[in-house]
Amino acid sequence: MSLRWRIMGTTVVVVLLTVVTSIGVGFYATQARLGVFVDRIGQDEAAQLARNLSREYTESGGWATVDRPLSRAGYIYPGARERVRSKENEGEHLEGFHRDPVRVVIVDEDGRVVQDNFFELPPGTAAPTLSGHSERVFDLANNQPVAQVFVDVNRERLATESRGFLSALLYTTLAGGAMTACVTILLAIWLSRRITAPVTALTEATQAIAQGTATRLPVMSSDELGRMSAAFNEMTVALETQRELRRRLINDVTHELNTPLSVIQLESAGVRDGLQSPEDASANIIQEVERLRGLVTDLNWLAETDHGELRLTRESNAVYELLEEELRRWQPQARARQVELSLQEVGNLPELALDRMRMSQALGNLIGNALNCTEVGGSIQLKAVLEGEGTLAISIADNGIGIDAADLPHVFDRFYRTDRSRSMGIGGTGLGLPVTRAIVEAHGGTVRVESDGPGQGATVTIWLPVIQ
Repeated sequence: MSLRWRIMGTTVVVVLLTVVTSIGVGFYATQARLGVFVDRIGQDEAAQLARNLSREYTESGGWATVDRPLSRAGYIYPGARERVRSKENEGEHLEGFHRDPVRVVIVDEDGRVVQDNFFELPPGTAAPTLSGHSERVFDLANNQPVAQVFVDVNRERLATESRGFLSALLYTTLAGGAMTACVTILLAIWLSRRITAPVTALTEATQAIAQGTATRLPVMSSDELGRMSAAFNEMTVALETQRELRRRLINDVTHELNTPLSVIQLESAGVRDGLQSPEDASANIIQEVERLRGLVTDLNWLAETDHGELRLTRESNAVYELLEEELRRWQPQARARQVELSLQEVGNLPELALDRMRMSQALGNLIGNALNCTEVGGSIQLKAVLEGEGTLAISIADNGIGIDAADLPHVFDRFYRTDRSRSMGIGGTGLGLPVTRAIVEAHGGTVRVESDGPGQGATVTIWLPVIQ
């Protein structure tokens, strides 16, 4: 069964159970309270009639005028005697005399019938056991009981009215419950469709992505379903970016591997064929092997940062000495490219707890990128400045090819290389800056790249916390 039908079915069942339970509880609770109310009404009617009969008995000195209080109370029904005696209407109820006939029987202290307004018990006969609401009738002259009046002996009127009221209440409640159930079913259909539609769309979009087709989900609301669609779209964008970066990586790694392998193959063939001296060939082969080693090192660094295995061995280091060492290490390559590489003189700098090898790798990546992007006659300047008392800023600024504004947000993406660097034949795999950021962040710092645009150079700044 689909999720939509489960949601709709569950909603309908819960609402129907709630409606049925509410109707049942309401009906029986009303029935119980109505019974109490009806008993109270019957008692009040019997008490009022007993008081009227007491006054009439005292005033007339007997039962000669007993019909008078019954008539005033509406308990005398014209034609009742004839109808009771008529055999043709035998078995019929007295509803023809009165809409809600109430039977009243007066029994004296000797147990003899004084009056029966239905004329079923003749006056003077022994009264059977009677039910209904009963009250004593007194002779007010001497305050002595003279009779007992029974009102609604069989409780037919009150029971009929009670059943009528409860039936009307039940029909009304059932009609309301049916309307509620219909509205609930429609609401359940709409709600289940609204909930499952984004899920269905998500399933189809996921299958499309699995087949290599990028897709987007419409964001129709700001609730959980809307946020799910928005999150899926963000994931799709990230997957597209990673897919593009992976494609670029394959192309770049293929190029980076083919070039040194081709050189090594040619140099080896030249030695074999006597076209190249061993000394010259070995120098070129060693250079290409170093190039391959650098690529493998970058990939290893990337694997460490991916799996959270980047661990630091911190020790106190003088920042200026660290920069001088990097200057000496990269100076030969700078001279070979005819690029001026310098370190700006600064005042006293504090020592920092750094992993010297990893920080050297990070700085080396930045200086190497700067050399690759700086043309002949350009310059690269290293500088370290203490900003306030809690942060040390190390910057590498060049006046090379610069970075387009559209590329700046992506320079730290793995495998990302700008189109400008590709067109100019600048090597690399796009791993240097991501690895550098991972190292800097592991030291608790941040790194940022700034450029005013193509041809305006670039500046990479590292901020490291100074721990006292």
